[in-house]
Amino acid sequence: MIGPTLTRYFSVTFARTVLSVFGLMFLLIYLLDFVEMLRRASDAKGSSTLLVAFLSLLRVPAVSEQVMPFAVLFGAMFAFINLTRKLELVVARAAGMSVWQFMLPPVAVALAIGIVATTIYNPISALSKRQADRLELKLFGAAGAGEKALWLRQKSIDGQAIIRADHAEDGGTSLTGVTAFVFEPDGSFQERVNAKSAELEPGFWSLTDAHIISPDDEPQDSKTFLLATNLTADQVSQSFVAPEGVPFWSLPAFQQRTEQAGLDATAYRLRYQTLLARPLLLVTMVLIAASFSLRFFRFGGVAKMVSGGVAAGFVLYVATTLIGDLGGAGILSAPVAAWSPAIVGSMLATFVLLQQEDG
Repeated sequence: MIGPTLTRYFSVTFARTVLSVFGLMFLLIYLLDFVEMLRRASDAKGSSTLLVAFLSLLRVPAVSEQVMPFAVLFGAMFAFINLTRKLELVVARAAGMSVWQFMLPPVAVALAIGIVATTIYNPISALSKRQADRLELKLFGAAGAGEKALWLRQKSIDGQAIIRADHAEDGGTSLTGVTAFVFEPDGSFQERVNAKSAELEPGFWSLTDAHIISPDDEPQDSKTFLLATNLTADQVSQSFVAPEGVPFWSLPAFQQRTEQAGLDATAYRLRYQTLLARPLLLVTMVLIAASFSLRFFRFGGVAKMVSGGVAAGFVLYVATTLIGDLGGAGILSAPVAAWSPAIVGSMLATFVLLQQEDG
């Protein structure tokens, strides 16, 4: 087995390199976002350079989470290539150490980084994202909010209803540009209601200036139309919170309350499983980096191998995104969509290492 001194050396080297790469990516993302926020805030009232800098700082953690696998990939490749160039891995091999032995410290570090990123960094980034959204809404207002329609599905004693709104305020309890599709308890269509606005009251929605269209009756206009609902203000607010804005530890409770309200909780379920699979995904990135970085580059070819590792990591990232979209659409279950890319990628990378080292 690898000794404790060498284990600490490899672990510290790998951790320092990965965290340095992640720090550089974090700084680059912050600078780009800061410049973009300055451009957007040029005409905003009450904006200042310090406020924009604080807003960008709140936005960056959520974005940097998405590039964390690439930080591990680039950091691992750089660490392996550097150890190979200094002949340290060559000496380790000459001492009878196999690739699986000196791969244990980097894999353990990647696993630890993934656990910390899921359990500590993600709650911080989720809370900062929600704070950034509130600050951004206060700074820039609701300009452009009507470009994206908001949808809400509910159940009540009168049946089900699907509500569409052009814009929502106060956590989704105040809607404008409302269209409600009302269904009977047996699922048959009952009526369509177009309204200027809607306010959530205890047990019902109060729709103002409503135009009611029913298959069995003539269209009618009503100053106020009451639509029964079992949703509370907290449940409606949750339906407008993006999964990325919910901390890891709160996702199970969000999922449960959303399901109890009769809403679709697929996005929260998928997000939770994706965060659980993150440590394995980072380990997979280390295995991919090892597959392209452990050769002795005596006769060159470094750029070619690095390009191959980057391409392999990018393919895994794209596959993860595509399969995640399938899971979000309900075509695949959340565990399958979240775990399968990391599992398949780690198996393929292990197979390549076996062929290179033991084949």
